Amino acid sequence: MDKNMNVLIVDDYRTMLRIIRNLLKQLDFNNVDEATDGQEALAKLRAGNFGLVISDWNMAPMTGLDLLKEVRADARLKNLPFIMITAESKTENVVAAKQAGVSNYIVKPFNAETLKEKIEKVMVHA
Repeated sequence: MDKNMNVLIVDDYRTMLRIIRNLLKQLDFNNVDEATDGQEALAKLRAGNFGLVISDWNMAPMTGLDLLKEVRADARLKNLPFIMITAESKTENVVAAKQAGVSNYIVKPFNAETLKEKIEKVMVHA
């Protein structure tokens, strides 16, 4: 797994961005960029070269699910590993994310070990 790949983390809550960034740093991922909403994330993804997206579900104006759908609809981005983070473990949310093409799913709260496992799972298939 390439620890030097560019990772985009997306969350409208700055504290959560800091937490995820710190967890990634513990896992030796240092090329981390962030966006505070889906639209900013989409612009960065289309302009940059990212190897992984870790996005919160609950954001406005564009949710993580909407962002995922946009990424999967974009020919250049459609195979990008995409991990969704949410505080809700509702079955219908998991199903909706799977149908939209999510690579993996993390329910808050989580730790570095959980994040590492999820990243390793999606990078094997990338």
